[in-house]
Amino acid sequence: MSTIQKHPDVETVLRYLRAVSRFATGEELASFFHEDVVHRELPNLLLPDGAVRDLAGMKEAAESGRKAVSEQTFEVVSAVAADGRVALEAVWTGTLAVRVGELPAGHVLRAHIASFLELDEGRITAQRSYDCYEPVASA
Repeated sequence: MSTIQKHPDVETVLRYLRAVSRFATGEELASFFHEDVVHRELPNLLLPDGAVRDLAGMKEAAESGRKAVSEQTFEVVSAVAADGRVALEAVWTGTLAVRVGELPAGHVLRAHIASFLELDEGRITAQRSYDCYEPVASA
């Protein structure tokens, strides 16, 4: 059951996810963020050591992702906002455009994601993401 709170910060985050789903890059992607944004992606299947990115790093990762994944969607399960913070639960599905390790191009990955975002005046200043990938069978 989906619970998505009606709130301006939630609306901003949902617009951001729609942009990411269609592989937004450059200034379109940057428009969602404060110039000093920090994105922390906790360790997961694709990034065993996790990652910490500034805005330039996020733009670079978006370009890399656009080459590695041919299609992606986010199914938002819940999103709530309070005091400039949004807690979001979503399911990401992505189809590999290229071989990744033992996984061939065309393989579909699914991750259950919890993200915690901080916003100031409608722009994201911080994001922490916990991506839990479903088990994959090697090809």
